[in-house]
Amino acid sequence: MKRMYMLAMVSAVLVLAGCAGTGGTGGGGFGDVSAGAERPLLDLPPANESERGAKIHVELGTAYFEVGRYDVALDEARVAMIHQPGYPPAYHLMALVYMFIEDPEAARQNFRRALASAPNDPDFNNSYGWFLCTTGEIDEGLRRLDLAARNPYYRFPARPQTNAGLCHMLRGERDQAEVRFRRALALEPENVQAQFGLADIAYSKGDYVAAQRLLINLHRQTDPTAESVWLGLRVERKLGNRSAEASYAAQLEGRFKDSPQYLLMKKGEYE
Repeated sequence: MKRMYMLAMVSAVLVLAGCAGTGGTGGGGFGDVSAGAERPLLDLPPANESERGAKIHVELGTAYFEVGRYDVALDEARVAMIHQPGYPPAYHLMALVYMFIEDPEAARQNFRRALASAPNDPDFNNSYGWFLCTTGEIDEGLRRLDLAARNPYYRFPARPQTNAGLCHMLRGERDQAEVRFRRALALEPENVQAQFGLADIAYSKGDYVAAQRLLINLHRQTDPTAESVWLGLRVERKLGNRSAEASYAAQLEGRFKDSPQYLLMKKGEYE
């Protein structure tokens, strides 16, 4: 199931979503990092017109990033740098793009540039923590995620907990992952990544009823993925619910015929 956890990064790590918000309070912007170090920089009001222009382009670049237009997102981050050289959120946006286009060295460099100016920014630490998990640096990744999770100003506190759960799953630490996913759900009851993670863990423990309940709730909230349909099929198979199993099988064939999960079903490889 590793592929599901890698794909979960798409929504779990998007700490830039909502960067147009103005929920931050207090003084300081990029020009006064020490005064607002505990708050995400993008929550702070721009310190001047140059920073205002940089922020606008980071927000625009983020919108393109979220729909997969990574080339345009990079261009917008670079334009932001013209407005405000060294603007940390622009480095962060570039780091996310490079992470998604699988250029880990460029991603690492830009994460470090962002964090050099704002080492306590929870957006940056959440993203960098997940990046480190995907490169096998799990202990440091978890440390970064904990730093983000402890920040009282972070507007998305469930995200570092979810990413920590995913991080533990990458290392096969299901008990630790379960703790993190439950913390994430306590903070955000409709967190679909945490629900899927708990369903997968329940399946691995043989608690098929709990896995079924979690998946039903998940599919009420969001569109199914090949991974969630495949898990649902195997859960219903274990429970002996042949009609529900057949329904999931039809979804795999009708919507996810190019997926690895469909091929596993065709081969009869359910475990």
